[in-house]
Amino acid sequence: MTDFKIGVVTHYFDRIGVAVVDLVGDLASGEKIRLGSPGFTQTVSSIQIEHEKVESAKKGQSIGLKVDQPTQKGDEVFRLGDV
Repeated sequence: MTDFKIGVVTHYFDRIGVAVVDLVGDLASGEKIRLGSPGFTQTVSSIQIEHEKVESAKKGQSIGLKVDQPTQKGDEVFRLGDV
C-alpha cells in the first residue's frame, strides 16, 4: 500500500473538530486519509473552503477538514493508496 502526502495541518479547532490543511495534493470527499504519525485514519466527510462546503480541493488550496480525532499543527496528511 502506498500513501501519498497531500497536506500539512496548520491549525486545529478543538471545539468544532476541524483541521486547517494546506494542500500539496488534491483531495476529494469520500477518500480515505491518515493524519499524523502514527495518527489515525478516516474517510473524508466534509471539506470547506472559505466556509463553503466543496466536494474536492486542489493542490495549493487551504481547506477546513472535519476530523474524527484531535490532531495538531505540523501533522502530515496522507491519502491512502490501493493495496
